[in-house]
Amino acid sequence: MDRAGIKDILSGLLFVGFGAAFGYAATGYPLGTAFRMGPGYFPLLLAGALAVLGVAILIKGVTAAAADSPVGVVPWRGALFLLGALVYFGATVRGLGLVLALFGTALLSALASRHNAPLAAVAIAAALTVACVAVFHYGLGVTVPLFGPWLR
Repeated sequence: MDRAGIKDILSGLLFVGFGAAFGYAATGYPLGTAFRMGPGYFPLLLAGALAVLGVAILIKGVTAAAADSPVGVVPWRGALFLLGALVYFGATVRGLGLVLALFGTALLSALASRHNAPLAAVAIAAALTVACVAVFHYGLGVTVPLFGPWLR
């Protein structure tokens, strides 16, 4: 199988796995109906869409032309920075507040790419923080405090 085919198979399996995991987690919440959605309805719908997309990618990879080649270099830097960003956000959003949790998460995510210089990553993080605070705090009224109790 060629390089793209192997990558498609692995990506498809990853999507199906995440779809199944999130779908299983969403069943712990009431689903409701299409007209009166419960808290588990939309996550279950997205998990199903992710799994269907994964199956489509998996089929594309399986049907790709056969040739022997390795998968290629795994981008460990990007994977570790993105995983670290998610863990950082989950661990600090209640303690530091929305602003610093968003800024740190966006900064780590921007640094995951080797194409972003540190100053560009700070600019990206600042812009995303301002946009997210405007949308989620002021626009949607999310009740997470802007600055948390760790800073008081």
